[in-house]
Amino acid sequence: MPGTEIVRKQTVLGSAAGIALLAFALCYRFYPVHGHIVLRSSTPVEPTAAPDATLRSAPVTPPAPVVVAPPPPVVQTPPAPVSTEPVAPSPPPTKEIAAALKKADKAFDDGRLYEPKDTNALALYRKVLADDPTNAAAAAGIEKVHNSLLQQASDALDKGDEKTTARLIEVIGSVSKTGDDYTQLALRLKTLRQAAPLLTHAADLMQQGRAIEPAGDNALAVYRQVLALDPTNKLADQGLAQIERDFLDRALAAAAQDDYAGADKILDQAADVRPGSQNLLDTRTRIEGIRRQRAANTMAQANSALDAGDPNLAETLAQKALSLTPDVPGIDEFNKKLRNARLYASFAPGQVITDKFLDRHGAAPQLVVVPTGSFVMGSPDTDAEHRPTESPQREVKIETGFALGRDEISVGDFGAFVADTSYASDAERIGTSTIYDEESGRLIERRGVTWRDDYLGVRATDDLPAIHVSWNDAVAYTKWLSARTGKPYRLPSEAEFEYAVRAGSTTRYPWGDGNPTKPMENLTGDIDRSPHLRRAWAKAFTKYDDGYWGPAPTGKFPLDAFGLRDMDGNVSEWTEDCWHDNYTRAPSDSHAWVNPGCAAHVIRGGSWGSAPDQARSSYRLAAPADTRSARVGFRVARDLL
Repeated sequence: MPGTEIVRKQTVLGSAAGIALLAFALCYRFYPVHGHIVLRSSTPVEPTAAPDATLRSAPVTPPAPVVVAPPPPVVQTPPAPVSTEPVAPSPPPTKEIAAALKKADKAFDDGRLYEPKDTNALALYRKVLADDPTNAAAAAGIEKVHNSLLQQASDALDKGDEKTTARLIEVIGSVSKTGDDYTQLALRLKTLRQAAPLLTHAADLMQQGRAIEPAGDNALAVYRQVLALDPTNKLADQGLAQIERDFLDRALAAAAQDDYAGADKILDQAADVRPGSQNLLDTRTRIEGIRRQRAANTMAQANSALDAGDPNLAETLAQKALSLTPDVPGIDEFNKKLRNARLYASFAPGQVITDKFLDRHGAAPQLVVVPTGSFVMGSPDTDAEHRPTESPQREVKIETGFALGRDEISVGDFGAFVADTSYASDAERIGTSTIYDEESGRLIERRGVTWRDDYLGVRATDDLPAIHVSWNDAVAYTKWLSARTGKPYRLPSEAEFEYAVRAGSTTRYPWGDGNPTKPMENLTGDIDRSPHLRRAWAKAFTKYDDGYWGPAPTGKFPLDAFGLRDMDGNVSEWTEDCWHDNYTRAPSDSHAWVNPGCAAHVIRGGSWGSAPDQARSSYRLAAPADTRSARVGFRVARDLL
């Protein structure tokens, strides 16, 4: 057995080894190794126990011979759960280290990354690490300096500053020559040294005004060479942007002069400089906005010209607006207004017009705007009641809008004219007119009857249609209206009258080919009776009763398809035309067929005493210009243009 001294020595050596192992575990647990913080293991480390006193006195058995056994098989064990206990804080740095870190941080904040010598952030952080190799704050500071230097070098490269870039890369290399960032910077610096002369040459060409010409030796071509070497070269891209800006400015100038075709051509050239650039897209949008605004302003001018009664100027302006952009807002509505302006002087078909007198209180009778169109005038030879005077049939085009009196001229209307002008009618000058005689059932001539009287020869009310008026009287009235309103009043032409009577129909009567089925106009009906029930019509529409034997007050019957009343009933009416026995060589438009000095004029439309065949839409009658009758009145027409 070994002696006591040997046992004591073995005990001391074992204790020393346990203390060393404990110290290593503590360092491994709490202090960083190679600049990293090592997490504490979740498995507690058992400290080596100090030698027991009884062991010191017990006999020590000599160690058995060491037998090297093969390693046990590796057993995969699940990881131990992570401890949630707080990590013990690192020991605070010394005052000297803390002060040095503070100076280094101040230098970094001031931008003194690598200059001046000894007082820059990089040098100060390195000094801290020299004194304390495991100082994490200093290591992080150097990392910050490294990243900042990388950014500065990249910025210098973007500006083409070769000297500054080279110096920064040198400093970065002193920190670390590894990593993709450093390698890319070095490659970019090499490329910059190749591109620098090209950039200088391109700048000289720009100053000489040789941005895009001559071909092959212009700034545009040189900048593209640079980008071929370095696709990320910002100076070359800025050069292209400057060339592009010149194109864009010229395009905007062309747009300001309304030269949008020129602007588009310049923009196409700009697209070759920097295809798809945002500046190009923004400029296109801006020019399109200018174009649309100019088109809208031009359309506003066109509408103003139309409102002022100048359709030719309005159309010219509208065409100009359309040349700016094909989808001008409001163009459809404008075209409708323009059509109405050309056809109806900006009125609309069916619109009621009341022209005020210019120099006194009062107004002309109401008119209705008649729509333009075409119709077949006259009656066919196959019509059983056809007359030679109603042929040959022909198509008549009503291409110019006109307005027609909604009602016949009333006694009140004609009286205002006489009161204003002291006009003496033909009945007053000649002294006679015709009235209806119930005893004989005929129209007879009677002295002293004038426009003031009704069909029986007694004083008429103001709302009855004016009768006992000649063609001469009717024309005189239209001339008076023209003078009072400043508008071109006249009698309707024969073609206009038949067109208005038909109101779109092609039948014998406006309502069809047979008898009317409801009161539509003041016509002869077989139910009608004379005032004293002595007479009935020998020729009349069967089963028809409109409630009147003689003329009805104006406005009593419904409006027709054109918005007119009594076109084929109540009283027959004078037209402008001279009488012609047929339509051979008659006008094919709506103008009156007039021969200077003609003695007879055309009467159209049925009356309260007309037989059904005389109420046909095509029926026409001749009468001398001074004819006065209880069955004839008139209505006025007006040109719109």
